Amino acid sequence: MRVYNSNVSGGTAAGTDRTQEARGTEAVAGKTGASSSSASDRVELSHALGSLAKAMSAESASRASQVASLAAQYQSGNYRPDSQATSKGMISEALDSGGE
Repeated sequence: MRVYNSNVSGGTAAGTDRTQEARGTEAVAGKTGASSSSASDRVELSHALGSLAKAMSAESASRASQVASLAAQYQSGNYRPDSQATSKGMISEALDSGGE
């Protein structure tokens, strides 16, 4: 990942190289029709990223609810795991992952 900050000038040789590289990238961006702002830096995240974050949050809440329910069953002595389903799931997962 590279960050191009047009407001900072490099004082060292390496900094100068990075500044020149940034200028070259801006020139290429100008040729392809992309716009660049020399006054400030900015980052734009897509709408898909927001949707992904919401989905992950909903999954996390659902998972937490399921774990709390299982914990309550275990503490009350009513938790009865299905050993056959558990073993099938473990074997299936191991086969799908290639035994790694």
